[in-house]
Amino acid sequence: MVSDVALGTMTWGRDTDEHEAREQFEVYLDAGGVFVDTADVYADGAAQEILGHLLHDHRNDDIVVLSRSGGSRNAARPFELSRRHLMHSLESTLRRLGVDAVDIWSIHGPDDGTHVDETCAAMSDALQSGKALYTSVCDWSPANLGYATGRGCAVSGGAPTVAQYEYSLLQRGVEDDVVPFLTSHGLGLVAWSPLGRGVLTGKYRRGTPADSRGATSHLRAFVEPYLDLRSRQIVDAVCAAAEGLAVAPLDIALAWVLARPAVSSAIVGARTAAQLRGILAGHGLELPAEIVRALDDVSHQPTSYPSSTAW
Repeated sequence: MVSDVALGTMTWGRDTDEHEAREQFEVYLDAGGVFVDTADVYADGAAQEILGHLLHDHRNDDIVVLSRSGGSRNAARPFELSRRHLMHSLESTLRRLGVDAVDIWSIHGPDDGTHVDETCAAMSDALQSGKALYTSVCDWSPANLGYATGRGCAVSGGAPTVAQYEYSLLQRGVEDDVVPFLTSHGLGLVAWSPLGRGVLTGKYRRGTPADSRGATSHLRAFVEPYLDLRSRQIVDAVCAAAEGLAVAPLDIALAWVLARPAVSSAIVGARTAAQLRGILAGHGLELPAEIVRALDDVSHQPTSYPSSTAW
């Protein structure tokens, strides 16, 4: 069992120092949250080290940690899912977190250089050794998700129990193939960037704020795809709905995602504790049916995400 809002740690160790991360963590726990998302590549491992310190200090057995592996610093091969790379990543993650096992081990991808059977075998090894309690996949193509769930990983005992995909009003590609598959197989979806990489907060409507992700050298390219005309039209609709309901635009965006089929949890990240408080303040909002229909209409799109190519 996990919280429907997960605490993301992507900014920790780079844009968010340990003191601010600690405050975020405490704000999140005080709000009843118990689900934390991290990855070995966040700030070159610093995010996991900070989380490890916080887990040690709080010692709350209810906290569920999901950690991703598979990211690579090789620009020509952004993901490496070989057994060697994955197991080294897992060992490093456990050391940084100061735990014997990670609750959910998520495998990012895809990797054309590694056969999916090798990746599935590594997932099985992690489960059988007790170093991972459950497994997950992130951004896998529908073909490989199906293989992992129905054949490859299932045969080796490492079949995923949950999947992570980007899902927001600005990115609805999972609705075509992924969501129906997850629903039919009883798997949960953990949505990353439910606020459209921060764009659905409305902060970019009149330019790029100096203190935003879009203004940083390391995240500018992450935000820019959602600063086009189509995205502005969706953001305008979200802001209009927010004004009508007297809530924040991010409340509308988050409520929309959490009400979608198959979604178990949505990951929210913040640079400061104050930003996180703002996100959590509107949690629990239920959107009127007419607003949902209007948002569905304005945000509908054909898309190629996730890639349909098997590897």
